[in-house]
Amino acid sequence: MGSDPIAIPLLDWLSGAGAYFGEVIAVFTQPDRRAGRGQKITPNAIKLWAQAHDLPVYQPDRLTSEIREELASLHADVSLVMAYGQILKQDFIDTPRLGTLNLHASLLPNYRGASPIQTAIASGEVETGISLMRIVRELDAGPVADIEKVIISKTDTALDIESNLSGACIPLLARNLPQLSLGQLVFIDQNASKASYCRRLTKNDGVLDFSESASKLAARINGLFPWPTCTAPMQDQIVKFGLADIVQGAAAPGLLVGTDEVGLLIGTGCNLLRIRRLQRPGGRMLSATDFIRGLPLEIGTQLPSVPMPNLVSDIPFRR
Repeated sequence: MGSDPIAIPLLDWLSGAGAYFGEVIAVFTQPDRRAGRGQKITPNAIKLWAQAHDLPVYQPDRLTSEIREELASLHADVSLVMAYGQILKQDFIDTPRLGTLNLHASLLPNYRGASPIQTAIASGEVETGISLMRIVRELDAGPVADIEKVIISKTDTALDIESNLSGACIPLLARNLPQLSLGQLVFIDQNASKASYCRRLTKNDGVLDFSESASKLAARINGLFPWPTCTAPMQDQIVKFGLADIVQGAAAPGLLVGTDEVGLLIGTGCNLLRIRRLQRPGGRMLSATDFIRGLPLEIGTQLPSVPMPNLVSDIPFRR
Protein backbone atom coordinates (compact mmCIF):
# COMPACT_ATOMS: atom_id res chain seq x y z
CA MET A 1 0.00 0.00 0.00
CA GLY A 2 1.79 3.11 -1.23
CA SER A 3 1.51 6.12 -3.50
CA ASP A 4 5.03 7.59 -3.66
CA PRO A 5 8.09 6.59 -5.73
CA ILE A 6 10.04 6.08 -2.50
CA ALA A 7 8.60 2.53 -2.43
CA ILE A 8 9.78 1.55 -5.94
CA PRO A 9 13.20 0.10 -4.92
CA LEU A 10 11.46 -2.01 -2.28
CA LEU A 11 8.92 -3.27 -4.83
CA ASP A 12 11.72 -4.06 -7.28
CA TRP A 13 13.47 -6.08 -4.59
CA LEU A 14 10.30 -7.91 -3.56
CA SER A 15 9.71 -8.91 -7.16
CA GLY A 16 13.34 -9.97 -7.61
CA ALA A 17 15.79 -11.20 -4.98
CA GLY A 18 13.28 -10.53 -2.21
CA ALA A 19 10.73 -12.89 -3.78
CA TYR A 20 12.39 -15.55 -1.61
CA PHE A 21 10.56 -14.01 1.35
CA GLY A 22 7.13 -13.90 -0.28
CA GLU A 23 5.08 -12.87 -3.30
CA VAL A 24 3.54 -9.46 -3.95
CA ILE A 25 -0.08 -10.25 -4.85
CA ALA A 26 -1.69 -6.79 -5.17
CA VAL A 27 -1.11 -3.07 -4.81
CA PHE A 28 -3.27 -0.40 -3.18
CA THR A 29 -2.52 3.19 -4.19
CA GLN A 30 -4.18 6.59 -4.48
CA PRO A 31 -6.53 7.35 -7.38
CA ASP A 32 -5.06 8.95 -10.50
CA ARG A 33 -4.60 12.71 -10.03
CA ARG A 34 -4.04 15.72 -12.24
CA ALA A 35 -0.33 16.49 -12.56
CA GLY A 36 2.10 18.61 -14.57
CA ARG A 37 1.59 21.88 -16.37
CA GLY A 38 -1.18 20.43 -18.51
CA GLN A 39 -2.96 19.06 -15.43
CA LYS A 40 -3.64 15.76 -17.18
CA ILE A 41 -5.00 12.91 -15.09
CA THR A 42 -1.93 10.77 -14.50
CA PRO A 43 -1.28 7.45 -12.73
CA ASN A 44 1.37 7.54 -10.02
CA ALA A 45 4.62 5.59 -10.11
CA ILE A 46 3.30 2.80 -7.88
CA LYS A 47 0.36 2.09 -10.18
CA LEU A 48 2.64 2.09 -13.22
CA TRP A 49 4.97 -0.36 -11.48
CA ALA A 50 2.07 -2.68 -10.61
CA GLN A 51 0.72 -2.59 -14.15
CA ALA A 52 4.17 -3.38 -15.55
CA HIS A 53 4.24 -6.45 -13.28
CA ASP A 54 0.67 -7.56 -14.14
CA LEU A 55 -0.57 -7.09 -10.59
CA PRO A 56 -4.08 -6.11 -9.51
CA VAL A 57 -4.28 -2.41 -8.60
CA TYR A 58 -6.84 -0.97 -6.16
CA GLN A 59 -7.33 2.82 -6.08
CA PRO A 60 -10.18 3.59 -3.69
CA ASP A 61 -11.04 7.19 -2.81
CA ARG A 62 -12.31 5.88 0.52
CA LEU A 63 -11.64 2.62 2.32
CA THR A 64 -15.20 1.35 2.45
CA SER A 65 -16.45 -2.00 3.75
CA GLU A 66 -16.63 -3.21 0.14
CA ILE A 67 -12.94 -2.40 -0.38
CA ARG A 68 -12.08 -4.20 2.85
CA GLU A 69 -13.89 -7.28 1.56
CA GLU A 70 -11.78 -7.11 -1.59
CA LEU A 71 -8.66 -6.96 0.56
CA ALA A 72 -9.89 -9.97 2.52
CA SER A 73 -10.49 -11.89 -0.71
CA LEU A 74 -6.78 -11.64 -1.50
CA HIS A 75 -5.92 -13.80 1.56
CA ALA A 76 -2.76 -11.78 2.11
CA ASP A 77 -0.39 -12.73 4.90
CA VAL A 78 0.64 -9.12 5.53
CA SER A 79 0.07 -5.62 4.21
CA LEU A 80 3.14 -3.39 3.92
CA VAL A 81 2.40 0.33 3.96
CA MET A 82 4.78 3.06 2.83
CA ALA A 83 3.66 6.61 2.05
CA TYR A 84 0.15 5.48 1.12
CA GLY A 85 -1.66 8.70 2.00
CA GLN A 86 -4.80 7.12 3.46
CA ILE A 87 -5.69 6.57 7.10
CA LEU A 88 -6.49 2.90 7.66
CA LYS A 89 -9.44 1.84 9.77
CA GLN A 90 -8.94 -0.90 12.33
CA ASP A 91 -10.73 -3.53 10.25
CA PHE A 92 -8.29 -2.85 7.38
CA ILE A 93 -5.33 -3.06 9.75
CA ASP A 94 -6.52 -6.43 11.07
CA THR A 95 -7.54 -8.04 7.76
CA PRO A 96 -4.22 -9.67 6.66
CA ARG A 97 -3.31 -12.82 8.61
CA LEU A 98 -0.16 -11.26 10.12
CA GLY A 99 -1.53 -7.74 10.29
CA THR A 100 -0.39 -4.47 8.70
CA LEU A 101 3.12 -3.05 9.01
CA ASN A 102 4.29 0.45 8.16
CA LEU A 103 7.70 1.54 6.89
CA HIS A 104 7.92 5.02 8.39
CA ALA A 105 10.74 7.30 7.20
CA SER A 106 12.07 8.43 10.58
CA LEU A 107 13.63 7.04 13.74
CA LEU A 108 10.46 6.79 15.78
CA PRO A 109 9.24 8.27 18.07
CA ASN A 110 10.90 11.25 16.32
CA TYR A 111 9.01 12.94 13.49
CA ARG A 112 5.70 11.20 13.49
CA GLY A 113 3.56 12.68 10.72
CA ALA A 114 3.49 13.68 7.06
CA SER A 115 6.98 15.12 6.30
CA PRO A 116 9.56 13.17 8.34
CA ILE A 117 12.32 13.25 5.71
CA GLN A 118 12.20 16.98 5.03
CA THR A 119 11.70 17.89 8.68
CA ALA A 120 14.59 15.78 9.96
CA ILE A 121 17.02 17.46 7.53
CA ALA A 122 15.57 20.94 8.11
CA SER A 123 15.96 20.39 11.86
CA GLY A 124 19.68 19.71 11.51
CA GLU A 125 19.63 15.99 12.32
CA VAL A 126 22.76 14.02 11.45
CA GLU A 127 20.90 10.75 10.96
CA THR A 128 17.45 9.42 10.19
CA GLY A 129 16.15 6.04 9.11
CA ILE A 130 13.28 3.67 8.40
CA SER A 131 11.23 2.25 11.27
CA LEU A 132 9.31 -1.01 10.79
CA MET A 133 6.23 -0.70 12.98
CA ARG A 134 2.79 -2.13 13.51
CA ILE A 135 0.05 0.30 12.51
CA VAL A 136 -2.34 1.49 15.20
CA ARG A 137 -5.06 4.10 15.01
CA GLU A 138 -2.92 6.79 16.70
CA LEU A 139 -0.61 8.67 14.32
CA ASP A 140 2.62 6.66 13.79
CA ALA A 141 2.42 5.48 17.39
CA GLY A 142 2.57 1.72 16.88
CA PRO A 143 5.23 -0.54 18.41
CA VAL A 144 8.50 -0.81 16.47
CA ALA A 145 10.26 -4.04 15.54
CA ASP A 146 13.47 -2.71 13.98
CA ILE A 147 15.11 0.32 12.36
CA GLU A 148 17.63 0.91 9.58
CA LYS A 149 19.65 4.11 10.02
CA VAL A 150 20.75 6.53 7.29
CA ILE A 151 23.40 9.24 7.74
CA ILE A 152 22.56 12.86 6.80
CA SER A 153 25.52 14.89 5.55
CA LYS A 154 25.70 18.69 5.55
CA THR A 155 24.92 18.85 1.82
CA ASP A 156 22.23 16.17 1.59
CA THR A 157 18.87 17.38 0.34
CA ALA A 158 15.52 15.69 0.93
CA LEU A 159 15.87 14.19 -2.55
CA ASP A 160 19.19 12.57 -1.60
CA ILE A 161 17.94 11.20 1.71
CA GLU A 162 14.70 9.91 0.19
CA SER A 163 16.79 7.86 -2.22
CA ASN A 164 18.94 6.49 0.61
CA LEU A 165 15.88 5.65 2.70
CA SER A 166 14.36 3.82 -0.27
CA GLY A 167 17.35 1.51 -0.27
CA ALA A 168 17.34 1.15 3.52
CA CYS A 169 13.97 -0.63 3.39
CA ILE A 170 15.55 -3.65 1.73
CA PRO A 171 17.98 -4.84 4.46
CA LEU A 172 15.36 -3.93 7.06
CA LEU A 173 12.77 -6.27 5.56
CA ALA A 174 15.32 -8.94 4.67
CA ARG A 175 16.15 -9.17 8.38
CA ASN A 176 12.59 -9.13 9.63
CA LEU A 177 10.25 -10.87 7.19
CA PRO A 178 11.50 -14.36 8.14
CA GLN A 179 10.83 -13.68 11.83
CA LEU A 180 7.43 -12.23 10.98
CA SER A 181 6.43 -15.34 9.03
CA LEU A 182 7.45 -17.54 11.98
CA GLY A 183 5.55 -15.40 14.47
CA GLN A 184 8.82 -14.50 16.20
CA LEU A 185 9.11 -10.79 15.35
CA VAL A 186 9.19 -8.75 18.56
CA PHE A 187 7.63 -5.27 18.65
CA ILE A 188 8.56 -2.75 21.35
CA ASP A 189 6.29 0.11 22.37
CA GLN A 190 7.51 3.62 21.58
CA ASN A 191 8.36 6.04 24.36
CA ALA A 192 5.50 8.49 23.83
CA SER A 193 7.13 11.07 26.12
CA LYS A 194 9.90 11.52 23.51
CA ALA A 195 7.60 11.82 20.50
CA SER A 196 7.82 14.74 18.08
CA TYR A 197 5.50 15.54 15.20
CA CYS A 198 5.80 17.02 11.74
CA ARG A 199 3.07 18.19 9.38
CA ARG A 200 2.20 18.41 5.72
CA LEU A 201 4.38 21.11 4.13
CA THR A 202 3.08 24.07 2.15
CA LYS A 203 4.66 26.68 -0.12
CA ASN A 204 4.50 29.10 2.82
CA ASP A 205 7.24 27.05 4.52
CA GLY A 206 9.81 28.18 1.92
CA VAL A 207 10.47 31.61 3.44
CA LEU A 208 13.81 32.45 5.10
CA ASP A 209 14.68 34.51 8.17
CA PHE A 210 18.29 35.62 7.71
CA SER A 211 18.56 36.63 11.36
CA GLU A 212 18.79 32.90 12.10
CA SER A 213 22.16 31.13 11.95
CA ALA A 214 23.65 30.01 8.64
CA SER A 215 23.61 26.39 9.82
CA LYS A 216 19.87 26.54 10.54
CA LEU A 217 19.14 28.23 7.22
CA ALA A 218 21.26 25.76 5.22
CA ALA A 219 19.49 22.83 6.87
CA ARG A 220 16.13 24.40 6.05
CA ILE A 221 17.06 24.98 2.40
CA ASN A 222 18.39 21.46 1.93
CA GLY A 223 15.51 19.83 3.77
CA LEU A 224 12.87 21.62 1.71
CA PHE A 225 14.39 20.75 -1.66
CA PRO A 226 12.92 19.80 -4.11
CA TRP A 227 9.58 20.81 -2.53
CA PRO A 228 8.34 23.29 -1.39
CA THR A 229 11.80 24.86 -1.92
CA CYS A 230 13.11 27.93 -0.08
CA THR A 231 13.05 31.24 -1.95
CA ALA A 232 14.12 34.87 -1.72
CA PRO A 233 13.46 37.95 -3.90
CA MET A 234 16.41 38.94 -6.11
CA GLN A 235 16.40 41.46 -8.95
CA ASP A 236 12.59 41.68 -8.78
CA GLN A 237 12.31 37.90 -9.17
CA ILE A 238 11.54 35.13 -6.71
CA VAL A 239 14.59 32.90 -6.83
CA LYS A 240 14.61 29.31 -5.58
CA PHE A 241 17.52 27.94 -3.54
CA GLY A 242 18.44 24.32 -4.24
CA LEU A 243 21.50 23.61 -2.06
CA ALA A 244 23.31 25.47 0.72
CA ASP A 245 26.08 25.17 3.28
CA ILE A 246 27.93 27.55 5.60
CA VAL A 247 31.15 29.57 5.50
CA GLN A 248 32.91 31.18 8.43
CA GLY A 249 32.45 34.94 8.47
CA ALA A 250 30.16 37.75 9.51
CA ALA A 251 27.85 40.20 7.74
CA ALA A 252 24.48 41.84 8.36
CA PRO A 253 21.62 39.33 8.10
CA GLY A 254 20.32 39.16 4.53
CA LEU A 255 23.22 41.13 3.01
CA LEU A 256 24.54 39.83 -0.33
CA VAL A 257 28.24 39.72 0.52
CA GLY A 258 29.69 38.34 -2.70
CA THR A 259 30.68 35.02 -4.20
CA ASP A 260 33.39 32.43 -3.92
CA GLU A 261 34.30 29.57 -6.26
CA VAL A 262 31.33 27.52 -5.02
CA GLY A 263 28.41 29.81 -4.29
CA LEU A 264 26.69 33.05 -3.36
CA LEU A 265 27.43 34.36 0.15
CA ILE A 266 24.70 35.92 2.32
CA GLY A 267 24.99 37.35 5.82
CA THR A 268 23.05 35.70 8.66
CA GLY A 269 22.75 35.89 12.42
CA CYS A 270 25.84 33.65 12.70
CA ASN A 271 28.35 32.96 9.91
CA LEU A 272 27.69 33.23 6.18
CA LEU A 273 25.14 31.23 4.23
CA ARG A 274 26.49 29.90 0.92
CA ILE A 275 23.90 29.17 -1.77
CA ARG A 276 25.31 26.60 -4.18
CA ARG A 277 22.34 26.12 -6.54
CA LEU A 278 19.69 28.64 -7.66
CA GLN A 279 16.77 28.78 -10.08
CA ARG A 280 14.99 31.68 -11.79
CA PRO A 281 11.24 31.55 -12.47
CA GLY A 282 10.67 29.30 -15.46
CA GLY A 283 14.33 28.28 -15.58
CA ARG A 284 16.39 25.28 -14.51
CA MET A 285 18.21 24.78 -11.23
CA LEU A 286 21.80 25.91 -11.91
CA SER A 287 25.09 26.04 -10.09
CA ALA A 288 25.65 29.42 -8.47
CA THR A 289 28.38 30.22 -10.99
CA ASP A 290 26.12 29.57 -13.98
CA PHE A 291 23.17 31.33 -12.36
CA ILE A 292 25.11 34.54 -11.63
CA ARG A 293 26.48 34.54 -15.17
CA GLY A 294 22.89 34.77 -16.44
CA LEU A 295 21.58 37.11 -13.73
CA PRO A 296 24.28 39.39 -12.31
CA LEU A 297 23.50 40.24 -8.69
CA GLU A 298 24.24 43.57 -7.06
CA ILE A 299 26.54 42.97 -4.10
CA GLY A 300 25.34 44.87 -1.06
CA THR A 301 21.65 44.16 -1.76
CA GLN A 302 19.66 43.52 1.39
CA LEU A 303 17.36 40.51 1.24
CA PRO A 304 14.26 40.69 3.47
CA SER A 305 13.82 38.30 6.36
CA VAL A 306 10.51 36.51 6.93
CA PRO A 307 9.67 34.49 10.08
CA MET A 308 9.88 30.77 9.30
CA PRO A 309 6.90 28.62 10.32
CA ASN A 310 7.62 25.87 12.81
CA LEU A 311 7.95 22.42 11.26
CA VAL A 312 8.09 20.41 14.49
CA SER A 313 5.84 20.15 17.54
CA ASP A 314 5.70 17.99 20.66
CA ILE A 315 1.99 17.46 20.01
CA PRO A 316 0.25 16.49 16.74
CA PHE A 317 -0.50 19.35 14.36
CA ARG A 318 -4.13 20.02 13.58
CA ARG A 319 -5.14 18.62 10.21
